Amino acid sequence: MSDLPIPFRLALVGAGRMGRQHLAALATSRTVEITDIVEPEPATRRALPDDGRRVHASLPDLLAHRLPDGIVVAAPTDEHAGLTRTAVAAGVPVLCEKPAGRSAREVDELAAFAAAHRVPVQVGYWRRHLPVLAALRERMRTAALGSIYLVTAAQWDGEPPAAVFRATSGGIHLDMGVHEFDQIRWLTGEEVVDVHAAVAGHVEDPAAATAGDVDGAVVTLRLSGGTLGTVSLGRYFPGGDMVRAEVFGSRGYERHDLLDPVDPGRVFHDALRRQADAFADLVRTGRRSGASLLDAARAVEIAERAAAAVRTAGPLTANR
Repeated sequence: MSDLPIPFRLALVGAGRMGRQHLAALATSRTVEITDIVEPEPATRRALPDDGRRVHASLPDLLAHRLPDGIVVAAPTDEHAGLTRTAVAAGVPVLCEKPAGRSAREVDELAAFAAAHRVPVQVGYWRRHLPVLAALRERMRTAALGSIYLVTAAQWDGEPPAAVFRATSGGIHLDMGVHEFDQIRWLTGEEVVDVHAAVAGHVEDPAAATAGDVDGAVVTLRLSGGTLGTVSLGRYFPGGDMVRAEVFGSRGYERHDLLDPVDPGRVFHDALRRQADAFADLVRTGRRSGASLLDAARAVEIAERAAAAVRTAGPLTANR
């Protein structure tokens, strides 16, 4: 008999842009194995490699035939809550891509539903699984950097997603900013008490402007322990995707470039593997190291407050 542990069997729900990232990241995992793929679009199903994985047209179709150890929800944002609820009702644990719902109320209700069914759910805030950030968090918690005055987080994409995605993703604060909002809460252990926000006054893509999205945003936060937070978000960063974190303390300063524009995939895929390992451990042992639905609800709530802060700023114009 083999001494290797039995792989944790995952079903991937959604084989689009984010789903393909999970497929690539988990291809070399020794802990989890994607055995099934759920994808409603026929063209996308036909484009999947013939590698022995079972392919289903819908989540109910999968659940009618077999129950995996867990599912990864990587479908469009507006489907996250419904798909998670369906899996939880069937008793199947879920690793759901952020933001897990379109509103804080929806995510809070989903958290109550999962708790009532006693089914574990983890939300895909992958920054929590970066060793460099975990080490920084420990130094902050042990006061190695002294009193923390300011935590900054920046996320600028090499180029924006398609306008059709931006029209349904909830806007830059919900689509992008929730990562930074969760990261700041997780690093500091503090809650957000005040939110101020501003957005750039022009949008390159007229279709995105019509959909109400923006190309750049800045959010400032006041936290419950007196720390300040700043979040910088953007759709255009020439050279590639960039993610950065900084901490200013009375006895130390640290800056970490979490995604290198030259090779962002390596770090990202490593974090996705660690995230999936943490999910498998949560299901098998009950130990949680990833984000909960309640964490996700608080990140979405901050995004809602940031969006509300700029709602009266006036109409945006598209560059021509």
